[in-house]
Amino acid sequence: MINSLKDHINKNLPFLKKSKLLIAISGGLDSVVLTQLCHQLKLQISLAHCNFNLRGKESDADEDFVLNLAEDLNLEVFVESFDTENYANENKLSIQMAARELRYQWFLELATQLHFDYVLTAHHADDNLETFLINLTRGTGLEGLTGIPETNDHIVRPLLPFSREMILEYAESNNLVWREDSSNASTKYFRNKLRHDVIPILKELNPQLLQSFDKTQNHLQDSQNIIADAITRIQKKVVAIEGDNILVDIKKILKLSSPKAYLYELLKDFGFTEWDDVYKLLSSQSGKVVLSKTHRLIKNRNYLIITSLYNESDHENIKVTEHDHEIVLPIGNMIFKTVTNFSTIDRSSIYVDKDLLKYPLTVRKWEKGDYFYPFGMTGKKKLSKFFKDEKWSLPEKEQALLLVSDDDKIIWILNSRMDNRFKVTDKTTTILKLELTS
Repeated sequence: MINSLKDHINKNLPFLKKSKLLIAISGGLDSVVLTQLCHQLKLQISLAHCNFNLRGKESDADEDFVLNLAEDLNLEVFVESFDTENYANENKLSIQMAARELRYQWFLELATQLHFDYVLTAHHADDNLETFLINLTRGTGLEGLTGIPETNDHIVRPLLPFSREMILEYAESNNLVWREDSSNASTKYFRNKLRHDVIPILKELNPQLLQSFDKTQNHLQDSQNIIADAITRIQKKVVAIEGDNILVDIKKILKLSSPKAYLYELLKDFGFTEWDDVYKLLSSQSGKVVLSKTHRLIKNRNYLIITSLYNESDHENIKVTEHDHEIVLPIGNMIFKTVTNFSTIDRSSIYVDKDLLKYPLTVRKWEKGDYFYPFGMTGKKKLSKFFKDEKWSLPEKEQALLLVSDDDKIIWILNSRMDNRFKVTDKTTTILKLELTS
């Protein structure tokens, strides 16, 4: 097996030979074999072990085993202890998902802080088959059927072409010692039930199951590549970027052969899961929203708008004194300059009667009930009505900033309309120019 792994690395993972590597080791069969193989191949490796404190003395014995193995091989080792159950409860996760998050977060922290180039895990061909079957039974897109990637950013899985049988044969022929996790024998976990009850039957029906599966995955990956190329071409036609927001043209999407499938491919990286609801947005009224954990998808007339989840704390009120000449805002710098004459106002600059301002001024978000007297009009208008009339989208309304006087009168909706009450007249003695620069 060592020669097969050496050939595999030379052909497909040559970058590992000159890299600083961190091996994720549980003490079980797979990670012990990976460690021994990499050590024999003289790769530059260190070990990282997670104690999840889920099996009492057994977890502590795993940790001791890894420490002793590292000492025997003269390898650097890192150990971290986690309160996995508490983390799972706080984040409303299953124990398995909590452990997964904790270990990968820690591995990547170690890699970043100590300058490891890659983290190696001991996933193998049987793990890949199990993941495929899990995704298949739960319902997934094509990418869920292409299996575990051999490389994924800084995570590399060198044993992925090798079966559990080959790994066990190597360990036994070399008299290796490893730890057995008692929880792996329990079929209360879905993956274990597949491993112990389902896959053996499939292998009995087809002794070449893993080889057949490998061919199928290669075909699926080829198909995925073709789809990715098509999506890249379509994306250029139907997607536009405006500031921090992404706009999807509904009319163009509906002209495609399978709008729902294209929507899935275009939006899958934003964490959406309720795809029927996403598809219904195409024909729903403006203002309808679908949420993921990180983003919102908003129907706004002829577009779907993707925006990060809005957080009120993203903007703190900013005070402006009479002596300020320039302030820094999230949307650019605001410059205050006294002038003797003025030209036509536009969205990014206005002229006001300075004597009508009451300091300190404040730049803040708009609030429900805010109203102003739009420049060029005689009456007042609620901002909510103004935004509606101007056809502002939900993200635009949320991001709107106001410049207000100390008596809370709105002076300017930044990059939009100023208030008529502060306009320059024949009686104005001091003209103040306010300008936003990017």
